[in-house]
Amino acid sequence: MPIQDRPKGLQAQRAAAQEVAVAALSFLAADGERLVRFLAETGLSPATLREAAGKADFGAGVLAYIMSDEPLLIAFAAAQQLDPRHVVSAYAILSPPDDPEATVRRPN
Repeated sequence: MPIQDRPKGLQAQRAAAQEVAVAALSFLAADGERLVRFLAETGLSPATLREAAGKADFGAGVLAYIMSDEPLLIAFAAAQQLDPRHVVSAYAILSPPDDPEATVRRPN
């Protein structure tokens, strides 16, 4: 279910956001240069990628990486026929809530 369809309910929204994250990882993996850059910037290796992908916040991390590079975000959104705002929405859905006890907060 694409995120642009605005699914009702938290589970449906999370599932749609996760689909966007999976598509983002597939988009990165489809291009060797993009994948190498992603691995280098995240500190992952091909061997640790599978383990990392199993973690709850991995999808949010992939989307954060995509969003950190505007041309990459635009290219991904175009390839998926998404408005870039839907990628941002997917990230917001998948991101863990800010910890009020944390001293460093993520920008909104």
